[in-house]
Amino acid sequence: MSELSTESWMAILFFIILCILCLSTFLFSRISVKHIEREMAKEGIEPPVWDKGIGARIIAYAGIIVFPNLTRHASLVNIEATKRFCRKKDKQLALFYVTSAVFCFTIMFTVVYLYGPKD
Repeated sequence: MSELSTESWMAILFFIILCILCLSTFLFSRISVKHIEREMAKEGIEPPVWDKGIGARIIAYAGIIVFPNLTRHASLVNIEATKRFCRKKDKQLALFYVTSAVFCFTIMFTVVYLYGPKD
């Protein structure tokens, strides 16, 4: 039986974390963002027009929900409406999304630093 190298273990770990990030992105966008935008539409607040299909507002919603005191002045989306329409499960999904993204990027940069080109 062949032994896996550290590089192989890091690749397996990165793949698992990447799958978790994809799952968290899907769940947060389909459950939380849809709910928040539906509630905003009832009040006549439209999502950003420039973000159709890009998905940058998903990061903005997650940032407002997870870090409510850091986003006070400028944001890509309506801060007060996002805080008002956020439910408990939206907070949990946003935390899951942000945490998985941080882990994914940490593992990615670690792999690149340790096993990337030596130039």
